[in-house]
Amino acid sequence: MSNVPVARPRIVCLCGSLRFSEEFAAERTRLTLDLAIVLAPEATEASVLDSSLVQALGELHLRRIDLADEVRIVNPGGYIGEATRREIAYGTASGKRITYLHEPAMTDT
Repeated sequence: MSNVPVARPRIVCLCGSLRFSEEFAAERTRLTLDLAIVLAPEATEASVLDSSLVQALGELHLRRIDLADEVRIVNPGGYIGEATRREIAYGTASGKRITYLHEPAMTDT
């Protein structure tokens, strides 16, 4: 057991395209070492998911945002897709702090 005191840790939800798995892993590690609790979607092995399952997984991810103090957008090169835009809008409407791996262009948000 560690002697390092950890008060109420910051909870960070990672959002972005799962094609950036290496960047997600790097952010997860960096934030964990910064003593944050990290919530993130999990990539699935299935190549084709049923549309109702895709919708349910999207809603599940919004519940992760509900639990978070901060929404961290993993967006290498500034890329932000449609689902991530929805998550940013949801986090913003919920009063969450939104941060980015790479700052988006003003027209991206």
